[in-house]
Amino acid sequence: MPPSFESPRLYLRPRTLADLDDCIAMDRDPEVTRHIDGPWRDGDAHRRFVVDRITRDYPDGLGYWSIFERHAPERFVGWVLLIPEDARGPEIEIGWRLVRDAWGRGIASEAAHVVVAHAFDTVGLESIVAGIAEGNAASQRVAEKLGMKREGFADGYVRFRLTRSATR
Repeated sequence: MPPSFESPRLYLRPRTLADLDDCIAMDRDPEVTRHIDGPWRDGDAHRRFVVDRITRDYPDGLGYWSIFERHAPERFVGWVLLIPEDARGPEIEIGWRLVRDAWGRGIASEAAHVVVAHAFDTVGLESIVAGIAEGNAASQRVAEKLGMKREGFADGYVRFRLTRSATR
């Protein structure tokens, strides 16, 4: 299981089945999942998908972290991930998803910065990638704030990459 983290405004802890209902509720907001393919409208398939992602055995140091704000530590506001790309690899991807009322406050950037530091300093990765829907300008801005560079475009997604050397 990956470690827990704290940042100036946030707590990040490994995502568990205790977060299942919060994750499903977040995904059911059509604005939250507007740019992301998934089984969001099929209740059973959606639940199976999230349970699989929570219980899957990821390589050491990788996984999902649930995000909580320090001022409301019991309230789930989203998650950030560091997993094999598309859950298969070989590249390692970073991603984030927040409940809508947490948008626009720098939470995704702050949580992702913590996970980027972990990726390079603890896990020892040389690079991480992100695939972000062409129309998802907010997530593209988060990737750019992390220092990620656009690397290409395919199937409606902009590919970003961040290398360890770029963070030094």
